Amino acid sequence: MSLHHRLLALIALVFAAGAAQAGRLVDLHVVDRESGANLQQYPHRGETFVAGAPGHRYAVRLVNRSNERVLAVLSVDGVNAISGQTAATQQTGYVLDPYESTEVAGWRKNMNEIAAFEFTTLSESYAAQTGRPGNVGVIGLAVFRERVVRPPVYRNKVDKGRAEGEAKRAPEMPAAAPPAPTGGAADSMARRESAPVQESLGTGHGDREDSNATYTSFQRASDKPYEVVAVRYDSYRNLVARGVIPRNRPHPRPGQPDPFPGNFTPDPPRR
Repeated sequence: MSLHHRLLALIALVFAAGAAQAGRLVDLHVVDRESGANLQQYPHRGETFVAGAPGHRYAVRLVNRSNERVLAVLSVDGVNAISGQTAATQQTGYVLDPYESTEVAGWRKNMNEIAAFEFTTLSESYAAQTGRPGNVGVIGLAVFRERVVRPPVYRNKVDKGRAEGEAKRAPEMPAAAPPAPTGGAADSMARRESAPVQESLGTGHGDREDSNATYTSFQRASDKPYEVVAVRYDSYRNLVARGVIPRNRPHPRPGQPDPFPGNFTPDPPRR
């Protein structure tokens, strides 16, 4: 293999280590906040897994790949990350502007604070502590496109005036009630494999942190999400025991010194 092709292969490996669970509209990364690195994703039987480190805080990084606003309804362990309800796709979520990215680092407590996501044992997870252990071990994302309301086109001023007059005379109709939450999304993520050798990982309710958010309006283009993205997680040891990670693969060490952190020779500093 030539030097050129070896360099390209090395670059491909570097990017693969931080690859996201790619959606058509939104990509999802899981970021280890102790090291700042994207957790490596392991494909297995049509699903995607990451290995979390017990005690480490993490964030879910969302990247809007489109040129339109989208709504991202985020669930962790089958629980809505904003409201704390058992997750359903029709619930509240985060709105991303075109090509915007954001990191969701915890359970939202109010418009100014979160409780940090942190990897812990299943029994100590927020979902289990609130009596909902059945879907621990999965991060889910339901993405909605925005409805674009185009103004009516009038042929002349008479038409416009008639339309405005009819609108004034029309009786006001009560707003339609929002659709009742359903458990379909949570149920679809409830599949679990045989118990690993150690207790599975879950996401705990960590320390309070500052995290500002604002309200905005968003009208969904449809009742069903445009796409659903899911990433399952557990400890490295359990994923090896399950056969998700090959036993001969070296264990990544987040935060450890990297002997090859760059790709090419930089320019010397200017004097």
